[in-house]
Amino acid sequence: MAKFAKKGNKGTPAISTASLPDIVFMLLFFFMTVTTMKEIDLKITIQKPTATEIKKLENKALVKYINIGPPKEQFQSKFGNEAIIQLNDQFAKVRDIGPWVNAERGKMEASNRSKMTTALKVHKETKMGIVTDVKQELRRAKALKITYLADKTTEKLR
Repeated sequence: MAKFAKKGNKGTPAISTASLPDIVFMLLFFFMTVTTMKEIDLKITIQKPTATEIKKLENKALVKYINIGPPKEQFQSKFGNEAIIQLNDQFAKVRDIGPWVNAERGKMEASNRSKMTTALKVHKETKMGIVTDVKQELRRAKALKITYLADKTTEKLR
């Protein structure tokens, strides 16, 4: 007849760390796939206007953004409180828009250059004069596809 005997008090076994590298790589791949790089650093304040009838942009790779609004507080001592234009990461004048459009077109594939859309991200309190000047300069640069960005509202506008 077999005897069952306790083998003594060996204590708790050590925790296995064999799966730790798998967990670290899984987290690394997760953050690599989820993270997006910030393209530009906004130096102006933008509160988009609201609209009821908006349409989602289909191919965002073909969209180039022009930001118009008052500069942020740290830039107001240099540029004042009036609306200013930001192209990519720099402040710009209206005359800089034509060369910027040509440079952005040059970065695109030849087949997509005619499909380039210019999106105007305009602060809702901005006067229409600077927006009209930008639109005239875009017309001179033959960037005729223009869209405005707005937030969707469910309330009916009057």
